[in-house]
Amino acid sequence: MRPDVSEVVREAGEGQRIVLHEWRTERWQLDDDMARRLGETPWVSVATDREPGWWKVSTRQWVGAFSLGDLRIIVRPKIEPKNLFVLLEVGLPPEAWQAEDIDFAENEELLPALVSFFARTAETTLARGLFHHYRHEEDDLFALRGRIDFVRQFRRGGVLVPMACSWDDFTADVDENRCLTAAIRLALRVPDVPHDDRRRLRRLLAALDGVAEPTASVALGRLDRIQYTRLNEHYRPALRLAQLILANCTLQDQHGDTAASAFMLDMNELFEQFVTSRLQRELRGQLDVKAQGWLHLDIDQRLPIRPDLTFLRQGETIGVADLKYKLTDGEASAVDSGGPLAQHGDYYQLLAYTTALNMAGGTLIYCADVNEDSAVEQQRPPGSLATSTITVRHAGTRLHTVAINLSGSPSDIDAQITALADHLARPARPSVAP
Repeated sequence: MRPDVSEVVREAGEGQRIVLHEWRTERWQLDDDMARRLGETPWVSVATDREPGWWKVSTRQWVGAFSLGDLRIIVRPKIEPKNLFVLLEVGLPPEAWQAEDIDFAENEELLPALVSFFARTAETTLARGLFHHYRHEEDDLFALRGRIDFVRQFRRGGVLVPMACSWDDFTADVDENRCLTAAIRLALRVPDVPHDDRRRLRRLLAALDGVAEPTASVALGRLDRIQYTRLNEHYRPALRLAQLILANCTLQDQHGDTAASAFMLDMNELFEQFVTSRLQRELRGQLDVKAQGWLHLDIDQRLPIRPDLTFLRQGETIGVADLKYKLTDGEASAVDSGGPLAQHGDYYQLLAYTTALNMAGGTLIYCADVNEDSAVEQQRPPGSLATSTITVRHAGTRLHTVAINLSGSPSDIDAQITALADHLARPARPSVAP
């Protein structure tokens, strides 16, 4: 989709802010050095304009804020700001993040609002008490602790002390608390966080005294390995927010010779993770939802393909879907009496998946708000899905297109996910080649 060029033009000077919008192009007056530095970042592209001193600044799927010297660049999402928190999928009711939603809408800065949300969520989590768990330890000690590790002890050739000991230590110094500590430390360095939330974060650090603090990269790796049970399930929302902060907040990020503080979210990934997580929850007990599975298009297995979602029932693949937050570049998706239509390239990709899996059909799921399907959205009631189907000539393959509208209430979004799950639960029979 080609972004619209904004009619609003502004001059950006020292200590000022540029407010952009996702998937748009706007004109700004910049000096040559600032335009070069801005173009070196991975989040926007910069092109010369017909008028000297003016530049076209284009955004894509990244939203958030970053700094270049004294210039602050803010990229706002095209979806409703309140529903950006819905996409974060932290497992809390909508009213839990209402204050941050209002603050984000008014102040335009996402990171301080997210840190405030994280501080309150972590405070509620730790109010139930620090999570303790048994951690296996091994060490050579002069006094017996736990049990003797005879394998290591016999390797000593008759030396009695120190003794090779192994034991299980019931401790709060576990991955759940370590990852929270790393995120809190990073959050305390974020500017413009309200004083009340900064005090919350300091109290949380005091409560976590004695817990080791891993680096951000180590903490992210451990977060992916945490297994949730009824004992630590209440940590999940706080750790989800911790993961967002650790993965996306870079206080000093280098791009060429440019230093920038940044917090940018990839809306493509956020949309895919949201839809995948919701469908896995909605279809539990009916279908196994497998994300990003590798397949091959050809018999000799030289051309790998990777569908966003495949659906299995008792180990047998019965469906395939592709997720597109943004449709392929070009004009807005076409709309006719049969519903929304995607771009050719998106259909070709989905057709390749259905052919490789010998499926009679597949589904393309995209975000209606970002693709500006206003005509479709005005015609359907809240909570219902905008859908269309095309049938491939000579193959009979049915390619379904489903547009999810993220401009409604959380209950409207839930209703659409339920309708989408019902659609996907209907198996597509294998196509028969002519």
